[in-house]
Amino acid sequence: MFGVTFAGWAATVGLIVILFALDLFVSRSGHAHTVGFREAAIGSVFYVSVAIAFGVVFGLIAGWEFGAEYFAGYIVEKSLSVDNLFVFVVIMSTFAVPAEHRQRALTFGILAALVMRAIFIALGAGLISTFSFMFLIFGLLLLFTAIQLFRHRDQDPDVQENAIVRLTRRVMPVTETYHDGRMITRVDGRRVATPLFVVLIAIGSSDLLFALDSIPAVFGVTEEAFIVFAANAFALLGLRALYFLVTGLLDRLVYLSTGLSLILAFIGVKLLLHYGHLQDDSIPDVETSSSLIAILIVLAVTVAASLLKARRAPDSRAHAGSLRDTRDDPGHRER
Repeated sequence: MFGVTFAGWAATVGLIVILFALDLFVSRSGHAHTVGFREAAIGSVFYVSVAIAFGVVFGLIAGWEFGAEYFAGYIVEKSLSVDNLFVFVVIMSTFAVPAEHRQRALTFGILAALVMRAIFIALGAGLISTFSFMFLIFGLLLLFTAIQLFRHRDQDPDVQENAIVRLTRRVMPVTETYHDGRMITRVDGRRVATPLFVVLIAIGSSDLLFALDSIPAVFGVTEEAFIVFAANAFALLGLRALYFLVTGLLDRLVYLSTGLSLILAFIGVKLLLHYGHLQDDSIPDVETSSSLIAILIVLAVTVAASLLKARRAPDSRAHAGSLRDTRDDPGHRER
C-alpha cells in the first residue's frame, strides 16, 4: 500500500482546484460564447497533457506499479466519461440549451460530479479497507450494470423522467428563458430558477448514476483511494473541452456502449477473482498490466468497429445506453 502524505494530497487537490477555477473563469456569467473547434482542441490537449504529466511524476515518486494503476484507472474513467458525453448531448438537446451557455452548464455540472465522486470514493475506500466482501459486492454490481447496459445499448436515458429533475421542477418555479446564462434570477421580486439550473441538476444527477459503476470500476484496478480520486478528477477535468471537440463524432461510435459493457464485465470478473484470491491463494488474481492491455484492446476494437460500421451504414447512430428500458417512458424520443 502506498501512503500519500498530507502535502501530496494538498498539492493534488490544489492543482485540481486551480484547474477548475480556470474553467469557472472562462465560463463565468456575462462572458458566454460558443466554443469553437480550435478552443476545444487546445483545451482537450491541455487537460490530457496535465493528466499524463501527473501520472509520470506520480510514477517517479511512488513507483511504476502505482503509476500503472493510475494510468489504468485514468483510461477506465476516461472511456466511461465518453458515455457521459452522450448523456450530456441528450440533456442539451432536451432542454434546448443555447450553444453559448453550454460550457457554463457543463463546468458546474462536472464540478458537482467531482464533489459527489469524492464522497463515493471516501465511502468506497472505507468499505473496502474494512470489509473484504465489498470486492464481491462491487464485482456483482459491475456485472449487473454490464448486462443491463448491453441489453439496452441502443437506447438513451430519459432525462425528463429523472426523479431529481422532476422534484426540482416541483419545488422551484422555473423561467422559460435562460436569462444570460444565470442559474437563479429575479422575476417580479422573487427568486426563480432558470432552465440552466435544471440542466445543472440533470447533469449532476445523471453523473450520480454513472458514479455507481465508474467508482467500483476504478477500484477494480487499484485499491488506493488517492489513485481513484486522481484518476476520476483528471478524467472529469477535460470532459467539458472533450464535449465540444467530439460532439459531432459521437454518433459514429455506434458500438461504444457495447465496448463499455465488456469493460465493466471484465473488471467485475476481476473483482470477483480478487475476492476469491483473498480467500484462497489458488484462485488467480489479474495483474494491473493485464487489465490495462485488455481495456486498451477492447477500446481499440470498439472504435475501429464503430468507424467501419458508420462508413458502411451512414444512417446508423450511437446511443448512450441505459440501465433500464426507456422506450415506453412518456418523455422518450429518438435523438
